Amino acid sequence: MKAHEILIQEVYKVKENDTVRSVIDTFIKHRISGLPVVNDRNEIVAYISDGDIMRYIGKHEDRMINVFFYINVIKGDDEKFEERVERLLNLNVMAIAKRKVIKVSWNEEIENIAAILGKKQIKKLLVERNGVLVGIISRGDVIRHSFKALL
Repeated sequence: MKAHEILIQEVYKVKENDTVRSVIDTFIKHRISGLPVVNDRNEIVAYISDGDIMRYIGKHEDRMINVFFYINVIKGDDEKFEERVERLLNLNVMAIAKRKVIKVSWNEEIENIAAILGKKQIKKLLVERNGVLVGIISRGDVIRHSFKALL
């Protein structure tokens, strides 16, 4: 079985020039936790997830790095949580999205898709054809299609 046989074609996505506000709005409206980021040609340029949002709004503690003769301190947050949340809404999506996106070709075998999802410990894989986003496959999609004939 190939990716194009099980993929979901209706993919919610955001454009690379959108703000994080539109991402969060889409998360809430469609009850999802991640979105591909595409350019004007619908090519995948990044992926943004709820984890990226949590890392941004979460408290950042001071960190000390001991390098033989001196200690370097990386200062944490001085601003309040509400200020970080407000600032995040107006950021460009590319400021926090992951640019290294794991994706598969539209004719990838389902067993390879299962291996990637398991090994990389990710929930979804983007599917592309000729460099363009054509769908998405989740762990649940693989499980449903792999076992439906056996149960």
